[in-house]
Amino acid sequence: MLDEAKISSSHDVVFCGDVLRGLSGSPKTLPCRWLYDDRGSELFEEITRLPEYYPTRTETAILKSNAQDIADLVGPDVTLFEYGAGAGVKTEILIDALQTPRCYVPIDIAGGFLALTAARMQKRFPALCVRPIVSDFMIDFEIPKPLRLNRRAAFFPGSTIGNLGTLEATAFLARMRRHVGAKGTAIIGVDLIKDLRTLLPAYDDREGVTAQFNINLLTRINRELDGDFVLDRFAHSARWNQQDSAVEMHLVSLDAQTVTVADRRFDFAEGETIHTESSRKYDSPMWTAMAADSGWVVSRTWMDVGEQFAVFGLLPT
Repeated sequence: MLDEAKISSSHDVVFCGDVLRGLSGSPKTLPCRWLYDDRGSELFEEITRLPEYYPTRTETAILKSNAQDIADLVGPDVTLFEYGAGAGVKTEILIDALQTPRCYVPIDIAGGFLALTAARMQKRFPALCVRPIVSDFMIDFEIPKPLRLNRRAAFFPGSTIGNLGTLEATAFLARMRRHVGAKGTAIIGVDLIKDLRTLLPAYDDREGVTAQFNINLLTRINRELDGDFVLDRFAHSARWNQQDSAVEMHLVSLDAQTVTVADRRFDFAEGETIHTESSRKYDSPMWTAMAADSGWVVSRTWMDVGEQFAVFGLLPT
């Protein structure tokens, strides 16, 4: 039987509800934000160091090459919000370039991992105020009053915006606009449309780290929701969705089976999948239009030489 103490917090109740709804649907889905428990966050950091995973090294190179230009757009004395902060490695590049930054506010759903990031950043920048917020950045949370300072900037690297559907992304960008205010700025990393020979291996690496990352979601369900997924009866799959311009991650049932989660039974046909993540790719006109729908104008664009990745500097309209 499900131990109700395991889902006593509002966070766990939301997780349980999302899982039960997602597995009840056709097709079956799970929100990608739940991939990032502490272990999932660790695995994702491993993914970013893989040779196939071009987004991290490409975006890092863009940030290093243009750090002062980006800092000039953000301005001095800023409070920097980072959504889905993870390890905050790329953030160091930006903070190093900023003029007298006032505070760094990392926001992440994985509380344990976030605490380590906040501690490391405080050690790296001892004069900087560091105020982590444990939250799902897709929830319409409020910024604490002491952090509502005059100049604010949002940082959203890693092409994480691609994990959101168009309506979700537009709503998130509008929420970010409210968080930073009329004088704020935003710096956002966006993965661009490119050849599938480059795209697909980034989500299905030879070492199988991405597969571990995806399957870890089933491990989490087993641990937190009394699930009985047999992990080796599911396989990781990455595929291209042309209509949505997205790489999709799926967990494929290798045979017909029944799984129990939180005292609910779910039947799987052989070959049936759970869609766990979409990573949408954009071109500049698509991105500019979506930003405009959310109350932003693209002020600056920084790209690598091969135009695989872009960092956009946004100003409120």
